[in-house]
Amino acid sequence: MKLIKKSEYLWEIPREGGMRVPGRIFANERLLEEIRDDVAVEQVINVAHLPGIVGYSWAMPDVHLGYGFPIGGVAATEYNDEGVISPGGVGYDINCGVRMMTVDLKRDEIVPKIDKIVGHLFKNVPCGANPHESGMGHLNASEMKHVFLKGARFAVERGFGGEDDLEFAEENGCMAGADPDVVSERAVERGRRQLGSLGSGNHFLEVGYVEEVCSPSAAGIFGLEEGDVTVLIHTGSRGLGHQVCTDFLRSIASQSSTFPFELPDRQLAAAPLKSSVGSDYLAGMAAAANYAWANRQTLMSIAQRAIAEAFGTTPQQLDFRLLYDISHNIAKIETHEIMGRKKKVCVHRKGATRALPPGDDRIPSRYRTVGQPVLIPGDMGTASYLCVGAETGGEHPFHSSCHGAGRRLSRRAAVRRGHGRSIVRELERRGVSVAARNKRTLAEEMPEAYKDVTEVVDVMHGAGLLLKVVKMKPVGVIKG
Repeated sequence: MKLIKKSEYLWEIPREGGMRVPGRIFANERLLEEIRDDVAVEQVINVAHLPGIVGYSWAMPDVHLGYGFPIGGVAATEYNDEGVISPGGVGYDINCGVRMMTVDLKRDEIVPKIDKIVGHLFKNVPCGANPHESGMGHLNASEMKHVFLKGARFAVERGFGGEDDLEFAEENGCMAGADPDVVSERAVERGRRQLGSLGSGNHFLEVGYVEEVCSPSAAGIFGLEEGDVTVLIHTGSRGLGHQVCTDFLRSIASQSSTFPFELPDRQLAAAPLKSSVGSDYLAGMAAAANYAWANRQTLMSIAQRAIAEAFGTTPQQLDFRLLYDISHNIAKIETHEIMGRKKKVCVHRKGATRALPPGDDRIPSRYRTVGQPVLIPGDMGTASYLCVGAETGGEHPFHSSCHGAGRRLSRRAAVRRGHGRSIVRELERRGVSVAARNKRTLAEEMPEAYKDVTEVVDVMHGAGLLLKVVKMKPVGVIKG
């Protein structure tokens, strides 16, 4: 495969065969050596075959194998009769995302109590693939429809957090266009017992602190300084989102022979945006996305109560504040300038986040002068980053960024490497207290299963897509 170096951090796959646009990969020389042998590069090429695709098929430095699209893939298709929507460009965990909150505590106040804090979180935050009870209890069909239409507001109305939280979530915690009627009964059934639960796999709740301030002026806008305590929540739409994706992949596959195009990979199944099934998928995806925002809103409130309980106080006294909530598995209708012309497009971000530049009116007014917050978690034992979208000149991946470190090892390979080891003790030696429902999950998510998040973020920063604000170090983690 031929790769052309465009700049220090950007590489191009020339257009050939059925590719409608070239592919582009953000990476440094060392990361590229890992990436170029990954099947994910073939997926970048496959995505370039989508009808209506504009610009490039983009890959972030955390790119790795996904279903249809690579994880860490970004592509936009024209919002017209030529463009398509591909569920693989969103993923099974619709609106998986990260929520960050701050609290009026310092590192020295939590480190001596971290085992107690983790214990209270593990006891109170429902986690695991199938928790016995979610934070919201068992919702009926009518309540689920309200979740689909209201998103995070549904949780706020139930007493989980406050009205102010909604300003600091992408889309204000609710995506327009949701239609409860296109969500299957099976999906509703899977979701009504899981709202307010963390799940398993790479999902986590992490307590950490600001280890390094990279941009003092930007950090000041966010009210952050060295030693401040932070909390990250990473989860999505749980079984409901998985079922919505499954349902529509089947529907699209069953109708694929009627579409006027062929694609190089069955997993890349796509439907015309203006078709009935394409429109229904967007409406079902929005419903699942709103469920995910309600889920993270609920979990945030539960976590606040648990941490306060560990200190023998209340969330109000600890002054918790939602800094931001961002999605990294979603498709959105947006307007972008492409080759000098403004176009309405459907931007697929799969394992990639939106990264709007300063001044964009979709950014909360408090942050607008500095750019949209971009939350990039690493693995359990290293670091996570708060960045902001940067002002980019020329071509860019539709104001998008990486979403994490990116897997280096498959889950199966990680389990093999972890055989006979105690990941808990290894993390304790790094100063991280961890609790998990399943030891296999810890092996799957061991630090060496992931790329170096600092290297990944440095590529985004060096490419001019992000500005690093603060680096955070974990001290306590809970997982399913």
